[in-house]
Amino acid sequence: MEICLASNNQHKIEELKQLLGNEFIFKTLSDIGCFEDIEETGITFEENSKIKSDFVFEKFGINCISDDSGLEIDALEGRPGVFSARYSGVHGNHEANIAKVLTEMKNLENRSARFRTVISLNLDGETTQFEGSVEGKINYEPIGTDGFGYDPIFIPQGFDTTFAQMNSIQKNQISHRAVAIKKLVAYLKQKK
Repeated sequence: MEICLASNNQHKIEELKQLLGNEFIFKTLSDIGCFEDIEETGITFEENSKIKSDFVFEKFGINCISDDSGLEIDALEGRPGVFSARYSGVHGNHEANIAKVLTEMKNLENRSARFRTVISLNLDGETTQFEGSVEGKINYEPIGTDGFGYDPIFIPQGFDTTFAQMNSIQKNQISHRAVAIKKLVAYLKQKK
């Protein structure tokens, strides 16, 4: 089965490919000739992931997997949430996003947070969604060099290290994306 992964984020694409395995043929947006910036105009992860998968299917006629993910911090009333990638005002500036979160949390005791993702699968024009989350807490400073985004400040529940201190195999066993992708893979296997 050929499926497009609707992302230009190379870290995310690699993570998705590792998690999904080699049972499917994956195409990236550039592989199918999609060079447009798909605008995420939704206010929830569900809406944004569906916008992307529907856009690709409707315009290119290829089955599509897309996701929208983010960090939800309890003490910040769920922020940065759907604005995680552009929280500091510049899309994809991980260091600035982390700095803004740490500044906002400077004097806060409650460090609880979660990474959450919603994956949309548009298969032959029909959309199905899969959710995954991982609970944890925000560290007081960035630690680690692996991963991307907020990984250097997120410590998953039951661990003493940040996601950025884990290798991809460790992270992919417990991440929010891993939880959602396990549900997606089970669904796709039934459809084969």
